[in-house]
Amino acid sequence: MKKDEPPLDFPDTLEGFEYAFNEKGQLRHIKTGEPFVFNYREDLHRWNQKRYEALGEIITKYVYELLEKDCNLKKISIPEGYGVIVLNPNENYIEVEKPKIHVQSSSDSSDEPAEKRERKDKVSKETKKRRDFYEKYRNPQREKEMMQLYIRENGSPEEHAIYVWDHFIAQAAAENVFFVAHSYGGLAFVELMIQREADVKNKVTAVALTDSVHNVWHQEAGKTIREWMRENCCNWVSSSEPLDTSVESMLPDCPRVSAGTDRHELTSWKSFPSIFKFFTEASEAKISSLKPAVTRRSHRIKHEEL
Repeated sequence: MKKDEPPLDFPDTLEGFEYAFNEKGQLRHIKTGEPFVFNYREDLHRWNQKRYEALGEIITKYVYELLEKDCNLKKISIPEGYGVIVLNPNENYIEVEKPKIHVQSSSDSSDEPAEKRERKDKVSKETKKRRDFYEKYRNPQREKEMMQLYIRENGSPEEHAIYVWDHFIAQAAAENVFFVAHSYGGLAFVELMIQREADVKNKVTAVALTDSVHNVWHQEAGKTIREWMRENCCNWVSSSEPLDTSVESMLPDCPRVSAGTDRHELTSWKSFPSIFKFFTEASEAKISSLKPAVTRRSHRIKHEEL
């Protein structure tokens, strides 16, 4: 903590932060009516970040209460009996002070072909780089050196996706399952397809990716998976072009269209109207045994049609 930095004892209610949701569901300051401001105090990034996280916890609880009350959804601890509510697949671990011991990896990949081992190492380094950047941004001044103890069977976003599929989605009675996968969630979905290809194809009707960071080459997705993605997936990416404008892709997987914003964190929200139209057409096409033409977008959909 900096010498003149305020304490980190933040309120535990929205009212304490002087925020509330208006009739449109927008978070606004009670007194000024302004949206949330991250840089509440200049030159205090760490304090602002902690304030942001504290408010985020309150909003998360509020949203879960709405999902349970208004949508009749059920909040479940996973894995069963573990006693942990997973709120974010990217944070499926608890942090403890790191002991001063060196842990030697026991994995032996000497039997793998050199080319495959090289690809896996590259993906591993890129994944670590992303996570390290996330940790630095989330808390740039960690007081203690920490280690991560991963939650059983949910130690990574990829593991979490497979666990949720096996224990919930695969057992659900729903005949039409739709995915919205944002950012790293797209990578987790592709890994799910690699591990459960036949089951996913049988149960999932359509997939909307929003600024996904997946890579079918690095993840070694097979030809049949890439073909399925071309017909049943669409990636709304960050772009300054209008919503649904076709965006060129270097990957042979699924169509890419503009989300109508160049801000990564807004791609899901900005593309929701088009995503729901995409899901509706995919569902109707499945019923009539026709392929959803919406995935073959080679031209911009006029905004008036939405």
